[in-house]
Amino acid sequence: QNYDSACLPDLLPLYYRRLFPFSQYFRWLNYGGVQKNYFQNREFSFTLKDDIYVRYQSFSTQTELEKEMQKMNPYKIDIGAIYSHRPSQHNTVKSGTFQALEKELVFDIDMTDYDDVRSCCSAADICCKCWTLMTIAIRILDRALRDDFGFQQLLWVYSGRRGVHCWVCDEGARKLSSAARSAVAEYLSLVKGGDDTLKKVVLTDPIHPFIRESLLLVERYFSRYALLEQDILGRKESVEKVLSLVPEDILYLLMAGEKIH
Repeated sequence: QNYDSACLPDLLPLYYRRLFPFSQYFRWLNYGGVQKNYFQNREFSFTLKDDIYVRYQSFSTQTELEKEMQKMNPYKIDIGAIYSHRPSQHNTVKSGTFQALEKELVFDIDMTDYDDVRSCCSAADICCKCWTLMTIAIRILDRALRDDFGFQQLLWVYSGRRGVHCWVCDEGARKLSSAARSAVAEYLSLVKGGDDTLKKVVLTDPIHPFIRESLLLVERYFSRYALLEQDILGRKESVEKVLSLVPEDILYLLMAGEKIH
């Protein structure tokens, strides 16, 4: 049955009253209450009907959070950083003292970024065939975060629309500086360039261990996903696209009929 957004005003009150996991939500974001005011200094942002955006929401207890969410029935909830003061009181503190202190390290894997390598769907559409791409991405990222960086507290969640989010909740991850977060993201980045860039992946020799481990995982899915389910060699335009990505020296050997080692 097709989803009808016009039903949301009627369904959201029911959802927040009966289904939303407030207890688990609070337990996660409170982190055992070890650090004083940790939950109280967390910013929440709500997107309401007609795209009304409400920032700097903060709550002292699970009950307070529950009552406010059941009152406002947000269409979307954004979990923000831990601040030096309660976000709801940010206008009352001295200028310059209201600072973000901590935040989970969050990765957003969006299916729309994979339109170049899927033919079954496009944009926000998802099916069982192209969901394989999410499976591969999750396995690659999960392995790297655990084995290469030593993180253990990983929360994987469906984004609700077209992909998945990974929340790295280790204390060390939450305390990372902006520069360190950028460095982790850069380490995990392989695709470079925009829509006008033909070859978005350039590998060097020797291959970095992270890429080598990732390739081993991709190989387990490649034949079934790319050759069978997406049939990347079944259409002239897709064959030309694949050939355009092959290095010239390799392409020359292929055209000459020589065996590639």
